[in-house]
Amino acid sequence: MSNPSWQPAPWPPQNQGQPSMLAAHADRERAVDVLRAGFAEGRLPQGEYERRIERAYQARTVGELSVLVADLPQGPVPQQSFPQAYVPQTFRPVPLPPDPTNGKAVGALVCGVASVFTWGLTGIPALVLGHVARREIRRQGGQGDGMAVAGIVLGWLSVAGWVLFAVLMIALVGGSSG
Repeated sequence: MSNPSWQPAPWPPQNQGQPSMLAAHADRERAVDVLRAGFAEGRLPQGEYERRIERAYQARTVGELSVLVADLPQGPVPQQSFPQAYVPQTFRPVPLPPDPTNGKAVGALVCGVASVFTWGLTGIPALVLGHVARREIRRQGGQGDGMAVAGIVLGWLSVAGWVLFAVLMIALVGGSSG
């Protein structure tokens, strides 16, 4: 009966590259990895797999290891790739435009800036629009969060200006009636 292909080469090995070079632990582990992959892919039956693993750990030379894995793929098997089929423009999905800037955020900024020229009358709308815009941006996406924040800040500044004006008026009216 002839020796199966996984049996090690006779000692001393024939000249096949560098088969007489002593095997390192890393060489044995690489061979065992190839054997494991071959077993996992169904290329080796259980009994043969176990015998080859045992021989791999007993191998003294690189040549003995190469005989154990010679009939197995030594890396990933290339997958057949199919060319991309041409899809006419009619059947392609319509690209979505980038997230637009939230209109309420723009309104908040405009009202906030306008509050300087309207003596703070547009400060409250800037606050309301800014908060609504930030909530919409968080929920639905979009751009303009910075504009909404700027509108909120300018709105609060105009409200603070009105509160300061009211406190001064009360102080003046209260101080002059006494």
